[in-house]
Amino acid sequence: MFYGAFKRILDVAGATFGLLVFSPLMLWATARIRREMSPPAIFAQTRAGKGGSPFKLYKFRTMTNERGPNGELLPDEERLTAFGTWLRRTSLDELPQLWNVLKGDMSLVGPRPLLLDYVPRYNETERRRLDVIPGITGWAQINGRNSISWREKFALDVWYVENRSSSLDVKIIALTIKKTLKREDISAKGEATMPPFLGSGRDDWGDGG
Repeated sequence: MFYGAFKRILDVAGATFGLLVFSPLMLWATARIRREMSPPAIFAQTRAGKGGSPFKLYKFRTMTNERGPNGELLPDEERLTAFGTWLRRTSLDELPQLWNVLKGDMSLVGPRPLLLDYVPRYNETERRRLDVIPGITGWAQINGRNSISWREKFALDVWYVENRSSSLDVKIIALTIKKTLKREDISAKGEATMPPFLGSGRDDWGDGG
């Protein structure tokens, strides 16, 4: 009861503060993206929220909409712009999600909201990450982010669900700020961000998934 109330107060206060402090930077980023990549500057993508319920997640665009001769979008690494790369390295592309926090779709801290397509691919253990409201940052983000495997990431998410507390949330926020300043673990090796999650196909954390 206390934890839930504290978490919502922290979310509203943190998101409001963040929007006020970063509003000039967000306006500048919006103008530059519109100039370099054409409107819109922010894109909305359907993600899985608590319980797997869909919601629209907001991010600054970091890629163009360039397509190949077959009409299909080019690979991410070919569409990612220099400015988009900088936005990702500084995590500034995530700033529009402060609106998601104010709306209650997201929290400052929690497992990252992933694509709806991934929900049917979760095994029973992995599905536990959907028991809480997703977050802008989380236990997995400060313990490897995109430099670790999906299996490791989901194990960290489940650990957070089972051990979440007010003090842990504050610790995660503080460590997130530290890692963001160091620009660590932005991408998986050889990928623009992370390869898609194809599913483990198992109900345990053993090898072979």
